[in-house]
Amino acid sequence: MTFTAGWPLRWWLILCGCVLSALIVAVGILAPADRPTSDPAFGEHARHLLSAMAGVPTFAQRPSRDDYQREAFGSAWSDANAAAGGFNGCDTRNDVLARDLTDTRRAAVSSCPRAVVAGEFRSPYTGEFIVFRRDRRAGAVQIDHIVPLAYAWDMGAWSWSPTTRLNLANDPANLVAVDGASNQTKSDQEPGRWMPPNRGFHCQYAIQFVTVVITYHLVLDASSATTLRGALRQC
Repeated sequence: MTFTAGWPLRWWLILCGCVLSALIVAVGILAPADRPTSDPAFGEHARHLLSAMAGVPTFAQRPSRDDYQREAFGSAWSDANAAAGGFNGCDTRNDVLARDLTDTRRAAVSSCPRAVVAGEFRSPYTGEFIVFRRDRRAGAVQIDHIVPLAYAWDMGAWSWSPTTRLNLANDPANLVAVDGASNQTKSDQEPGRWMPPNRGFHCQYAIQFVTVVITYHLVLDASSATTLRGALRQC
């Protein structure tokens, strides 16, 4: 399906039918590395999303824009956003660390009165077990945008309001704590060029990616659409 300025009625009906599934997915990603892909809920979500993808516009390939700036999505990890967890007194990075890490220690910092200063987790991208310490090698754990901001920009976010871009950049449904090396390797690559090395996470990665695309009315490139459909069918 090629991109058009208007959204067909069929797309809106599919999207409305998928809202409940998207909300359930948003709740289900509270511990992405720990949920087994054998959970029947994954298959149910995947089937809803596969149907919804029929109405998502696609480009033959990702547009080659050269005007992306991270600043267009607002201050990094701003708490002043309308996404889930916004205006709760803690910056988005600490919200995600608190969600995804276990055995955490907390302390007050300027951006959060109960910031995560230590914890541990298994990176969903590699399966690697990582111990996090804020005072040393904090960069070993990074927060990744499932749908990269530069990709979102190319696929429609360039035309959004600053408020919508800020919400996307801080939406927990689009964020996951991962090992720093994987985050750097991924960079702003879309699924057609990069998927997590841990194939066991492909199902949930695709669920989160497509949920964000649908929620924010983004466009997909054809290669990524094919990759995501393949991952969803394996859920």
